Amino acid sequence: MKAEDVQHTKAIAERVQLGQAVAALDDGKSESQATLLVQLAADAQLFHTPDGEAYATLEVDGHNETKALKEKAFKHYLMGRFYDVHGKSPNAQAVQSAIGTLTGKALFKAPELPVFTRIAEYEGKVYLDLANKGWEAVEITSTGWQIVSDPPVKFRRPRGMTELLQPVAGGDIDSLRQFMNFGSDRDFILIVGFLIAALNPKGPYTILALHGEHGSAKSTTARVIRALLDPNKAPLRSQPKDSRDLMIAANNGWCLSFDNLSFIPNKLSDDLCRLATGGGFTTRELYSDSEETIFDAQRPVLINGIEELATRSDLLDRLLILYLPRITDTKRRSERVLWREFEAARPGILGALCAAVSGALRNLETVHSTSLPRMADFTLWVAAAESALGWPGGTFLSAYQSNREELHELALESSLIASTVRELVERHQAWEGTATELLQALNVFAGEDVRKQRGWPKNARALSGHLRRIMPNLRTVGINVDFWRQEDAG
Repeated sequence: MKAEDVQHTKAIAERVQLGQAVAALDDGKSESQATLLVQLAADAQLFHTPDGEAYATLEVDGHNETKALKEKAFKHYLMGRFYDVHGKSPNAQAVQSAIGTLTGKALFKAPELPVFTRIAEYEGKVYLDLANKGWEAVEITSTGWQIVSDPPVKFRRPRGMTELLQPVAGGDIDSLRQFMNFGSDRDFILIVGFLIAALNPKGPYTILALHGEHGSAKSTTARVIRALLDPNKAPLRSQPKDSRDLMIAANNGWCLSFDNLSFIPNKLSDDLCRLATGGGFTTRELYSDSEETIFDAQRPVLINGIEELATRSDLLDRLLILYLPRITDTKRRSERVLWREFEAARPGILGALCAAVSGALRNLETVHSTSLPRMADFTLWVAAAESALGWPGGTFLSAYQSNREELHELALESSLIASTVRELVERHQAWEGTATELLQALNVFAGEDVRKQRGWPKNARALSGHLRRIMPNLRTVGINVDFWRQEDAG
């Protein structure tokens, strides 16, 4: 028999088998649709994350894609496979039953693996998901970087995430200057430091606060930064309503950017601190009375507003604050031209950032400093990248310490009790007593209009809390605050 006859006979046999399978499905004599759907997913790599989410890695058009089993994308994948093989659509109940079975297999019969959003670390290498159709990533090592088509880590693609253009080698970080508004070289160094730190998978991260009057390009500068790190269909967001909204935003993106804020409530201030340097968020799982959803991660954050937003010292400790100058009409460019030129320059700028991260990986174990601020790991990571950027050693630390000195003064200016404490110390040189006695003394120095304000402490416990928050800031102006408990008499 000729080869073409064999192929024709085989094709007829396959069609007969397909027709028999469909007929059997119709009359209930074959395996259930749910069972066939599970069989169609036999080539998927099932696994679960440490927090108990079921996932599958699928081969699609010659590359691997990772999908959560509860996502619509996985449901549609199963339905498409079923139609390709059986020539009809499965019923909805069969699809749900199959996903339930596969979820059980993923949770109890498959390995536990982490899933990452945009940035990952594996065996000392950094992986940056390009979020393109080929599921490619940038692999950054201590010797350089390259584009890889099958990274050894699992990435997820939340809705809204958009593609990063492939970086190109030979770019110059200084080409970024023309797309941002900043007041000085020091400010540019801080922006670049924020970008490099944001490409560190482990954190901790700072919060970059951009302040300036209307028309100072605060939002545009934030958009440029987000486009280099984690482009999104909605790059700028309004202030989150609560911790749950912030958690959802952080779960669905790597770099968060909140636009045009006018005030940061104390609860949001605490949440941003946890998000920058680590801390868990928990909330009740939707449609559940007892199950909790837990999110424990760190994220780089951008905020902008006309007025100074942060007042609490713990948030100020995690902040980089830049004051953007006014842009004159003669220097203003149209957004159409700016974004066209930025898109052309973006691959080279990203390539320069990847080279800087490679330098950080190479030098991190050997870079040292005799004096480190509270955000020591953040500072060392950026300092380790200085040589790859062509910066002299100590460039970033000098810029960062200068910014922190301004933040200490801002923290003291924002505190209702700080100025009164300073006046008390100037008058007495030293003071010792109980918190209740100290509050009485401060009430004497503070004017009535100050004591009536909402933030003025009304009791000894509230005063102690205020003092503990501004202790590091007071120390920078030579005022040391110590707490101790007296031994019970007898």
